Amino acid sequence: MRSPLVQAAFTLATPGQARRREWLAPVASRYLIVNADDFGLSEGVNRGIVEAHRRGIVTSASLMVHAPASAEASALARENPELGVGLHIDMGAWVWRDGRWVALHERVAAGDARGAAAELDAQLSLFTELTGRSPDHLDSHQHVHRLRPELAEAVVAVAARLGIGVRGIDPRVVYRGLYGQEREGRSLPEAIEPRAYVAAIDDLGPGVTELGCHPGYPEGLESDYRMERAIELRSLCDPLVRAAIEKGDVRLITWGQVPAPG
Repeated sequence: MRSPLVQAAFTLATPGQARRREWLAPVASRYLIVNADDFGLSEGVNRGIVEAHRRGIVTSASLMVHAPASAEASALARENPELGVGLHIDMGAWVWRDGRWVALHERVAAGDARGAAAELDAQLSLFTELTGRSPDHLDSHQHVHRLRPELAEAVVAVAARLGIGVRGIDPRVVYRGLYGQEREGRSLPEAIEPRAYVAAIDDLGPGVTELGCHPGYPEGLESDYRMERAIELRSLCDPLVRAAIEKGDVRLITWGQVPAPG
C-alpha cells in the first residue's frame, strides 16, 4: 500500500507533469512499456538490450550508473534516441543463500534516510553527466525502492521534481515483470520463453503496463542470472511476440510517452 506522503507527492506532481511535457494523444486502449533493466552491467548486457530494442519489442532501458559498462551504455543510448532511458537505482545487490538474503554489496544501509537521499542525488548527477539528459523514469535494482520506505519517499520526491514516473508507484502505470528464476535460484526458462511473453501481452489490461525484462549476452558477466538473459533476448525478438503486439492492437511506448491522466 502506498504511504499517504507518496500518494500525495504523485497527486501534486501530475499537473506539473502535464505542463512540462507534450503527452502522447490517447489513440489506443492498451499501451506497453517494455523496459530492460541493468543497462551498463556488462558489454554483453548492453549489446543484448540494444539488439532487443532494434530487432524486438524493447522500448526502454534502466541505466546502472555505477556499473562497469555504464559509459558504453550511455553512448549506445545516444546512438538509439528512440530508446527511453531511466535510472536503475543501485543501493545494493542480494542473493538467496541457505534460506536467507545475503548482501553482495550494499551502498546504503536499510533505514538510513539521509544516506539514501544523498546516494540517489549522486546517482542522478552521474546519470546526467553520462547521458547529457535527465532520466525519463526511476526504478531500482531488485526493486529496493519498493521495499525500503525511506528510499521510496526520496525517490517520489525526486520524481515529482523532475516530472517523471516511478516503477510500481506511479498510479498511471501497472508494473509486471517476467523473470526466469525462482527465489532459490532454480532456472525457470518456461517463464521467459516466447509463449510466456505472448501470454503476458494477451493478458494486458486497459491503460499502460510496464513489462520488466533482462535481455543480454552472458559473456563476461558475473551474475547468478546469466543464461536466462540470452533466453529473454531471443524471446523479445521472436516474431510470435511481435505478432501478439500487432494482433492485440497494443501500442509500444516509453515512459516519456505515458498518456496524461484523464
